[in-house]
Amino acid sequence: MRVLLVEDEPALAHALQQTLQRAGYVVDVVADGRRAWFQGGVEPYDVIVLDLGLPQLDGLSVLQRWRAEGVRTPVLILTARDAWHDKVAGIDAGADDYLTKPFHGEELLARLRALIRRAHGLAAPVLSCGDVTLDTRTQRASVAGRPLTLTAQELRLLSYLLHHAGQVVARTELAEHLYAGDAEPDSNTIEVFIARLRRKLPPGAIETVRGLGYRLTDGSARG
Repeated sequence: MRVLLVEDEPALAHALQQTLQRAGYVVDVVADGRRAWFQGGVEPYDVIVLDLGLPQLDGLSVLQRWRAEGVRTPVLILTARDAWHDKVAGIDAGADDYLTKPFHGEELLARLRALIRRAHGLAAPVLSCGDVTLDTRTQRASVAGRPLTLTAQELRLLSYLLHHAGQVVARTELAEHLYAGDAEPDSNTIEVFIARLRRKLPPGAIETVRGLGYRLTDGSARG
């Protein structure tokens, strides 16, 4: 899953980036409102963490512009402002959640997991498709109760496929959500990771839909 982190305080931005990366997210960091407005409008993020007190363009204005332009990415506002009217203004501008500084990193991660689940119509923190299961809180995957040993990239790939279980996901979409904005994966990279992940899942769990992409299935269509 790919996160846009908008925070102008360098030490906090670095700490949050480390927290998110340890939790398995791919993170792009920007430090001013104008760049955030542009990047959030053109890149396909799964969730955005947005500070309100930004240079060049304040966070509330950034959020209002995104929503006016049709950007539907879930947004969690991160700010030192704790007055109730600031929270109301943020929610009315289109924020999906609000977290006041200081906060614990685990609370931020829990809120982001919930936002991503809701965006995909999922309620429980444990995702499953057939015998394949992933606990998004612990990042532990299993097949029929047997723990899987996955690399960080395989885990990101499985998580994205589980969030879109039963749907066809294009190679380009996978690349956009599994790599940071400055990364340039070659055309074969996704195929390599799909092949590696397939070897660890039940036969036929990942279908190739010719000319379109891949689909994670529960095996009900297989004999």
